[in-house]
Amino acid sequence: MDAKVWLAQLSIAFGVAYSVHFAKKRIARSRCKHKNGLSPEIPCVPPRKAIASLQNEDSDCAPLQSVTVRVPATTANMGPGFDTIGMALDIWNEIKVEILRDCSENTPQFQLSHEGEGADELPTNDSNLIIVGFRAAYKAVYTPLPSHVRIHSKNLIPFARGLGSSSAGIVGGLIAGLALSGKRLPVRGQEKLLQLASGIEGHPDNVAPAIYGGLQLGIFAENRWYSSRVQIPDGLQCVVFIPDTTGPTSIARAILPGTVARQDAVYNIGRAALLINAFRSGNLDELKYATQDSLHQPQRGESQYPHLYPMVQAALVAGAHCCFLSGAGPTILAITSGRSGDIFTQKLGERQESQVADAMRQTAASMNISGCVVITTPEHNGAGISDFVRS
Repeated sequence: MDAKVWLAQLSIAFGVAYSVHFAKKRIARSRCKHKNGLSPEIPCVPPRKAIASLQNEDSDCAPLQSVTVRVPATTANMGPGFDTIGMALDIWNEIKVEILRDCSENTPQFQLSHEGEGADELPTNDSNLIIVGFRAAYKAVYTPLPSHVRIHSKNLIPFARGLGSSSAGIVGGLIAGLALSGKRLPVRGQEKLLQLASGIEGHPDNVAPAIYGGLQLGIFAENRWYSSRVQIPDGLQCVVFIPDTTGPTSIARAILPGTVARQDAVYNIGRAALLINAFRSGNLDELKYATQDSLHQPQRGESQYPHLYPMVQAALVAGAHCCFLSGAGPTILAITSGRSGDIFTQKLGERQESQVADAMRQTAASMNISGCVVITTPEHNGAGISDFVRS
Protein backbone atom coordinates (compact mmCIF):
# COMPACT_ATOMS: atom_id res chain seq x y z
CA MET A 1 0.00 0.00 0.00
CA ASP A 2 1.25 3.47 -0.88
CA ALA A 3 2.62 5.25 2.20
CA LYS A 4 0.57 8.40 1.53
CA VAL A 5 -2.64 6.38 1.24
CA TRP A 6 -1.82 4.52 4.47
CA LEU A 7 -1.16 7.76 6.33
CA ALA A 8 -4.39 9.28 5.02
CA GLN A 9 -6.40 6.28 6.20
CA LEU A 10 -4.69 6.38 9.58
CA SER A 11 -5.48 10.08 9.97
CA ILE A 12 -9.13 9.52 9.09
CA ALA A 13 -9.41 6.63 11.56
CA PHE A 14 -7.83 8.64 14.34
CA GLY A 15 -10.02 11.63 13.56
CA VAL A 16 -13.19 9.55 13.67
CA ALA A 17 -12.18 7.90 16.94
CA TYR A 18 -11.31 11.24 18.51
CA SER A 19 -14.53 12.88 17.34
CA VAL A 20 -16.78 10.04 18.48
CA HIS A 21 -15.05 9.73 21.86
CA PHE A 22 -15.36 13.39 22.74
CA ALA A 23 -18.74 13.89 21.09
CA LYS A 24 -20.14 11.39 23.58
CA LYS A 25 -18.78 13.45 26.44
CA ARG A 26 -20.27 16.61 24.97
CA ILE A 27 -23.62 14.86 24.53
CA ALA A 28 -23.53 13.60 28.12
CA ARG A 29 -22.78 17.08 29.40
CA SER A 30 -25.45 18.72 27.25
CA ARG A 31 -28.09 16.52 28.87
CA CYS A 32 -27.04 17.57 32.34
CA LYS A 33 -28.55 20.70 33.79
CA HIS A 34 -25.62 20.90 36.21
CA LYS A 35 -23.22 21.13 33.22
CA ASN A 36 -20.59 19.02 34.92
CA GLY A 37 -17.86 17.39 32.92
CA LEU A 38 -14.24 17.58 32.00
CA SER A 39 -12.63 20.90 32.67
CA PRO A 40 -10.11 22.46 30.27
CA GLU A 41 -6.58 21.14 30.39
CA ILE A 42 -4.86 23.66 32.67
CA PRO A 43 -1.29 23.04 33.86
CA CYS A 44 -1.44 22.32 37.56
CA VAL A 45 1.55 21.99 39.91
CA PRO A 46 1.16 19.60 42.89
CA PRO A 47 0.98 21.48 46.21
CA ARG A 48 4.26 20.19 47.65
CA LYS A 49 6.33 21.40 44.69
CA ALA A 50 4.30 24.53 44.11
CA ILE A 51 4.31 25.73 47.70
CA ALA A 52 8.01 24.95 48.10
CA SER A 53 8.96 26.93 45.00
CA LEU A 54 6.61 29.83 45.71
CA GLN A 55 7.78 30.10 49.32
CA ASN A 56 11.51 29.99 48.68
CA GLU A 57 12.59 31.89 51.76
CA ASP A 58 15.97 32.69 50.23
CA SER A 59 14.33 34.36 47.24
CA ASP A 60 14.12 38.12 46.73
CA CYS A 61 10.69 37.73 45.09
CA ALA A 62 7.77 39.74 46.39
CA PRO A 63 5.24 37.88 48.56
CA LEU A 64 2.26 36.26 46.93
CA GLN A 65 -0.88 38.32 46.54
CA SER A 66 -3.13 35.63 45.05
CA VAL A 67 -3.16 31.96 44.11
CA THR A 68 -5.54 29.83 42.07
CA VAL A 69 -6.00 26.23 43.19
CA ARG A 70 -7.69 23.41 41.27
CA VAL A 71 -9.16 20.44 43.17
CA PRO A 72 -10.74 17.31 41.63
CA ALA A 73 -14.03 15.68 42.53
CA THR A 74 -13.83 12.37 44.38
CA THR A 75 -15.97 9.29 44.78
CA ALA A 76 -15.68 7.64 48.19
CA ASN A 77 -16.51 4.28 49.79
CA MET A 78 -16.82 2.55 46.39
CA GLY A 79 -18.98 -0.12 47.98
CA PRO A 80 -17.24 -1.83 50.91
CA GLY A 81 -14.53 0.77 51.64
CA PHE A 82 -16.57 2.86 54.06
CA ASP A 83 -14.56 5.95 55.12
CA THR A 84 -11.34 4.39 53.77
CA ILE A 85 -11.32 4.12 49.95
CA GLY A 86 -11.77 6.90 47.42
CA MET A 87 -10.87 7.87 43.86
CA ALA A 88 -10.36 11.22 42.13
CA LEU A 89 -12.48 12.12 39.09
CA ASP A 90 -11.80 14.47 36.19
CA ILE A 91 -14.29 17.11 37.36
CA TRP A 92 -12.75 20.19 38.98
CA ASN A 93 -13.37 23.20 41.20
CA GLU A 94 -11.15 26.24 40.76
CA ILE A 95 -10.58 28.47 43.77
CA LYS A 96 -8.89 31.87 43.59
CA VAL A 97 -7.78 33.41 46.89
CA GLU A 98 -6.45 36.96 47.01
CA ILE A 99 -5.02 39.01 49.87
CA LEU A 100 -6.47 42.52 49.72
CA ARG A 101 -4.48 45.63 50.64
CA ASP A 102 -5.55 49.10 51.78
CA CYS A 103 -9.13 48.15 52.66
CA SER A 104 -11.36 50.26 54.85
CA GLU A 105 -12.14 49.26 58.41
CA ASN A 106 -15.68 48.32 57.40
CA THR A 107 -14.49 45.75 54.87
CA PRO A 108 -15.21 42.20 56.08
CA GLN A 109 -12.22 39.95 56.66
CA PHE A 110 -13.45 37.41 54.09
CA GLN A 111 -15.30 38.24 50.88
CA LEU A 112 -16.50 34.96 49.37
CA SER A 113 -18.37 34.38 46.10
CA HIS A 114 -19.27 31.32 44.03
CA GLU A 115 -20.26 30.55 40.48
CA GLY A 116 -21.46 27.26 39.02
CA GLU A 117 -22.56 24.33 41.16
CA GLY A 118 -24.07 25.26 44.52
CA ALA A 119 -23.66 29.00 43.94
CA ASP A 120 -27.01 29.70 45.59
CA GLU A 121 -26.63 27.05 48.32
CA LEU A 122 -23.06 27.29 49.60
CA PRO A 123 -22.51 29.54 52.63
CA THR A 124 -20.46 32.70 52.22
CA ASN A 125 -19.67 33.15 55.91
CA ASP A 126 -16.96 31.62 58.09
CA SER A 127 -18.66 28.21 58.02
CA ASN A 128 -17.68 27.79 54.37
CA LEU A 129 -15.12 24.99 54.14
CA ILE A 130 -12.75 26.99 51.95
CA ILE A 131 -12.45 29.51 54.78
CA VAL A 132 -12.19 26.69 57.34
CA GLY A 133 -9.28 25.21 55.39
CA PHE A 134 -7.65 28.62 54.87
CA ARG A 135 -7.79 29.39 58.60
CA ALA A 136 -6.40 25.95 59.46
CA ALA A 137 -3.43 26.50 57.15
CA TYR A 138 -2.41 29.76 58.86
CA LYS A 139 -2.90 28.19 62.27
CA ALA A 140 -0.67 25.25 61.30
CA VAL A 141 2.23 27.57 60.46
CA TYR A 142 1.64 29.88 63.45
CA THR A 143 0.97 32.93 61.29
CA PRO A 144 -1.68 35.65 61.81
CA LEU A 145 -4.45 35.70 59.25
CA PRO A 146 -4.46 38.49 56.64
CA SER A 147 -6.76 41.38 57.49
CA HIS A 148 -8.78 41.05 54.29
CA VAL A 149 -9.15 38.13 51.87
CA ARG A 150 -11.22 37.74 48.72
CA ILE A 151 -12.19 34.23 47.58
CA HIS A 152 -13.94 33.24 44.37
CA SER A 153 -14.78 29.63 43.55
CA LYS A 154 -15.75 28.29 40.12
CA ASN A 155 -17.54 25.04 40.84
CA LEU A 156 -18.02 22.11 38.49
CA ILE A 157 -18.34 19.60 41.34
CA PRO A 158 -22.02 19.18 42.29
CA PHE A 159 -22.80 20.38 45.80
CA ALA A 160 -23.98 17.80 48.38
CA ARG A 161 -24.30 15.01 45.82
CA GLY A 162 -21.63 12.57 47.06
CA LEU A 163 -18.78 13.75 44.83
CA GLY A 164 -16.45 15.37 47.35
CA SER A 165 -17.49 19.03 47.17
CA SER A 166 -16.72 19.41 50.89
CA SER A 167 -13.25 17.92 50.50
CA ALA A 168 -12.57 20.15 47.52
CA GLY A 169 -13.32 23.19 49.66
CA ILE A 170 -11.15 22.00 52.55
CA VAL A 171 -8.18 21.01 50.38
CA GLY A 172 -8.43 24.13 48.22
CA GLY A 173 -8.54 26.41 51.25
CA LEU A 174 -5.60 24.64 52.88
CA ILE A 175 -3.38 24.80 49.80
CA ALA A 176 -4.20 28.46 49.18
CA GLY A 177 -3.54 29.33 52.81
CA LEU A 178 -0.23 27.49 52.93
CA ALA A 179 0.95 29.18 49.75
CA LEU A 180 -0.10 32.69 50.78
CA SER A 181 1.21 32.41 54.34
CA GLY A 182 4.79 32.42 53.12
CA LYS A 183 5.67 29.75 55.68
CA ARG A 184 6.69 26.10 55.47
CA LEU A 185 4.80 23.34 57.22
CA PRO A 186 6.56 21.72 60.22
CA VAL A 187 6.52 18.44 58.27
CA ARG A 188 7.53 18.68 54.64
CA GLY A 189 5.45 17.43 51.76
CA GLN A 190 1.84 16.58 51.19
CA GLU A 191 1.76 14.16 54.14
CA LYS A 192 1.17 17.04 56.57
CA LEU A 193 -1.51 18.38 54.26
CA LEU A 194 -3.27 15.01 54.59
CA GLN A 195 -3.20 15.32 58.39
CA LEU A 196 -4.79 18.76 58.30
CA ALA A 197 -7.44 17.90 55.72
CA SER A 198 -8.39 14.56 57.29
CA GLY A 199 -8.56 16.20 60.71
CA ILE A 200 -11.15 18.67 59.42
CA GLU A 201 -13.11 16.12 57.38
CA GLY A 202 -12.87 13.32 59.95
CA HIS A 203 -11.86 10.62 57.45
CA PRO A 204 -9.43 10.37 54.50
CA ASP A 205 -11.52 8.71 51.79
CA ASN A 206 -12.28 11.98 49.95
CA VAL A 207 -9.42 14.27 50.95
CA ALA A 208 -6.65 11.76 50.12
CA PRO A 209 -7.59 11.37 46.43
CA ALA A 210 -8.34 15.10 46.28
CA ILE A 211 -4.73 15.76 47.37
CA TYR A 212 -2.87 12.93 45.66
CA GLY A 213 -5.18 11.89 42.81
CA GLY A 214 -5.87 8.32 41.72
CA LEU A 215 -7.35 5.61 43.92
CA GLN A 216 -6.34 5.98 47.57
CA LEU A 217 -6.67 3.67 50.57
CA GLY A 218 -6.58 5.60 53.85
CA ILE A 219 -6.33 4.51 57.49
CA PHE A 220 -5.78 6.05 60.92
CA ALA A 221 -3.01 4.53 63.06
CA GLU A 222 -0.71 5.73 65.86
CA ASN A 223 -2.44 9.12 65.95
CA ARG A 224 -1.84 9.78 62.25
CA TRP A 225 -3.62 9.45 58.94
CA TYR A 226 -1.98 7.33 56.27
CA SER A 227 -2.86 6.96 52.61
CA SER A 228 -1.57 4.56 49.97
CA ARG A 229 -2.11 4.78 46.21
CA VAL A 230 -3.63 1.76 44.50
CA GLN A 231 -2.67 1.34 40.85
CA ILE A 232 -5.63 1.13 38.48
CA PRO A 233 -5.78 0.21 34.78
CA ASP A 234 -5.58 3.03 32.25
CA GLY A 235 -8.57 4.16 30.25
CA LEU A 236 -11.41 3.40 32.65
CA GLN A 237 -14.68 5.26 32.15
CA CYS A 238 -16.91 6.47 34.99
CA VAL A 239 -20.62 6.85 34.25
CA VAL A 240 -22.12 9.11 36.89
CA PHE A 241 -25.85 9.63 37.51
CA ILE A 242 -26.36 12.84 39.50
CA PRO A 243 -29.89 13.40 40.88
CA ASP A 244 -31.21 16.93 41.13
CA THR A 245 -31.87 16.43 44.85
CA THR A 246 -29.13 16.80 47.45
CA GLY A 247 -28.02 14.25 50.02
CA PRO A 248 -26.35 15.92 53.02
CA THR A 249 -23.70 13.67 54.56
CA SER A 250 -24.92 14.40 58.09
CA ILE A 251 -28.33 12.92 57.30
CA ALA A 252 -26.85 9.95 55.44
CA ARG A 253 -24.63 9.14 58.43
CA ALA A 254 -27.38 9.55 60.99
CA ILE A 255 -29.31 6.56 59.65
CA LEU A 256 -26.39 4.15 60.04
CA PRO A 257 -26.28 1.87 63.12
CA GLY A 258 -23.62 2.45 65.76
CA THR A 259 -22.48 -1.19 65.71
CA VAL A 260 -22.36 -3.90 63.04
CA ALA A 261 -22.78 -7.65 63.15
CA ARG A 262 -19.70 -9.83 62.77
CA GLN A 263 -21.04 -11.38 59.57
CA ASP A 264 -21.45 -7.91 58.06
CA ALA A 265 -17.90 -6.97 59.02
CA VAL A 266 -16.55 -10.17 57.45
CA TYR A 267 -18.65 -9.52 54.34
CA ASN A 268 -17.09 -6.08 53.85
CA ILE A 269 -13.53 -7.05 54.76
CA GLY A 270 -13.45 -9.70 52.05
CA ARG A 271 -14.92 -7.42 49.41
CA ALA A 272 -12.67 -4.49 50.27
CA ALA A 273 -9.64 -6.75 49.81
CA LEU A 274 -11.07 -8.06 46.54
CA LEU A 275 -11.68 -4.49 45.36
CA ILE A 276 -8.02 -3.54 45.77
CA ASN A 277 -6.84 -6.76 44.12
CA ALA A 278 -9.24 -6.36 41.18
CA PHE A 279 -7.89 -2.90 40.37
CA ARG A 280 -4.24 -3.84 40.85
CA SER A 281 -4.49 -7.02 38.80
CA GLY A 282 -6.75 -5.55 36.13
CA ASN A 283 -9.26 -8.35 36.64
CA LEU A 284 -12.22 -6.00 36.32
CA ASP A 285 -14.81 -8.77 36.22
CA GLU A 286 -14.27 -9.13 39.97
CA LEU A 287 -15.52 -5.59 40.58
CA LYS A 288 -19.14 -6.73 40.34
CA TYR A 289 -18.72 -8.56 43.65
CA ALA A 290 -15.95 -6.38 45.08
CA THR A 291 -18.20 -3.30 45.25
CA GLN A 292 -20.96 -5.04 47.20
CA ASP A 293 -21.51 -3.74 50.72
CA SER A 294 -23.46 -4.42 53.91
CA LEU A 295 -22.48 -1.45 56.11
CA HIS A 296 -24.06 1.59 54.47
CA GLN A 297 -25.59 0.99 51.03
CA PRO A 298 -28.51 -1.24 52.12
CA GLN A 299 -29.46 1.21 54.88
CA ARG A 300 -29.21 4.27 52.65
CA GLY A 301 -30.91 2.55 49.74
CA GLU A 302 -33.87 1.57 51.89
CA SER A 303 -34.44 4.87 53.68
CA GLN A 304 -33.05 7.55 51.34
CA TYR A 305 -32.28 6.39 47.82
CA PRO A 306 -34.84 4.00 46.31
CA HIS A 307 -33.11 4.38 42.93
CA LEU A 308 -29.85 2.83 44.20
CA TYR A 309 -30.31 -0.89 43.62
CA PRO A 310 -32.52 -0.66 40.50
CA MET A 311 -29.87 1.57 38.93
CA VAL A 312 -27.02 -0.71 40.00
CA GLN A 313 -28.79 -3.66 38.39
CA ALA A 314 -29.53 -1.72 35.20
CA ALA A 315 -25.89 -0.62 34.87
CA LEU A 316 -24.59 -4.17 35.35
CA VAL A 317 -27.01 -5.57 32.77
CA ALA A 318 -25.90 -2.86 30.33
CA GLY A 319 -22.28 -3.96 30.67
CA ALA A 320 -20.76 -2.02 33.58
CA HIS A 321 -18.15 -3.85 35.64
CA CYS A 322 -19.57 -2.38 38.83
CA CYS A 323 -21.95 0.25 40.14
CA PHE A 324 -22.23 1.77 43.62
CA LEU A 325 -23.39 4.70 45.70
CA SER A 326 -20.86 7.53 45.43
CA GLY A 327 -19.93 8.75 48.89
CA ALA A 328 -23.02 9.41 50.98
CA GLY A 329 -25.11 9.77 47.82
CA PRO A 330 -27.40 10.40 46.11
CA THR A 331 -25.07 10.07 43.09
CA ILE A 332 -24.63 6.59 41.58
CA LEU A 333 -21.37 5.74 39.78
CA ALA A 334 -20.65 2.89 37.36
CA ILE A 335 -17.27 1.86 35.96
CA THR A 336 -16.84 0.48 32.45
CA SER A 337 -13.88 -0.99 30.59
CA GLY A 338 -11.09 1.13 29.25
CA ARG A 339 -10.37 1.91 25.62
CA SER A 340 -7.47 0.68 23.49
CA GLY A 341 -6.62 1.02 19.82
CA ASP A 342 -8.58 3.01 17.25
CA ILE A 343 -12.33 2.99 16.89
CA PHE A 344 -12.21 0.14 14.34
CA THR A 345 -10.32 -2.26 16.60
CA GLN A 346 -11.81 -1.46 19.99
CA LYS A 347 -13.71 -4.32 21.54
CA LEU A 348 -17.45 -3.88 21.91
CA GLY A 349 -17.00 -4.23 25.67
CA GLU A 350 -14.63 -1.26 25.62
CA ARG A 351 -17.36 1.08 24.38
CA GLN A 352 -20.06 0.37 26.93
CA GLU A 353 -20.27 3.74 28.64
CA SER A 354 -23.03 5.08 26.39
CA GLN A 355 -25.19 1.99 26.87
CA VAL A 356 -24.66 2.14 30.63
CA ALA A 357 -25.50 5.85 30.67
CA ASP A 358 -28.73 5.19 28.75
CA ALA A 359 -29.69 2.36 31.13
CA MET A 360 -29.13 4.53 34.19
CA ARG A 361 -31.04 7.42 32.65
CA GLN A 362 -33.98 5.18 31.73
CA THR A 363 -34.10 3.71 35.23
CA ALA A 364 -34.23 7.17 36.74
CA ALA A 365 -37.02 8.20 34.38
CA SER A 366 -39.04 5.08 35.23
CA MET A 367 -38.82 6.03 38.92
CA ASN A 368 -39.60 9.73 38.30
CA ILE A 369 -36.16 10.78 39.54
CA SER A 370 -34.78 13.82 37.75
CA GLY A 371 -31.07 14.21 37.19
CA CYS A 372 -28.34 13.91 34.60
CA VAL A 373 -25.62 11.54 33.49
CA VAL A 374 -21.97 12.56 33.11
CA ILE A 375 -19.31 10.36 31.54
CA THR A 376 -15.85 11.10 32.90
CA THR A 377 -12.65 9.29 33.88
CA PRO A 378 -10.54 8.64 36.98
CA GLU A 379 -8.08 11.47 37.57
CA HIS A 380 -4.51 10.41 38.31
CA ASN A 381 -3.40 13.87 39.49
CA GLY A 382 -4.55 15.59 42.63
CA ALA A 383 -5.01 19.21 43.60
CA GLY A 384 -2.48 21.82 42.61
CA ILE A 385 -1.75 25.48 41.98
CA SER A 386 -2.56 26.60 38.44
CA ASP A 387 -1.80 30.34 38.75
CA PHE A 388 -0.39 32.94 41.14
CA VAL A 389 0.31 36.67 41.35
CA ARG A 390 2.97 38.38 43.45
CA SER A 391 2.51 41.74 45.14
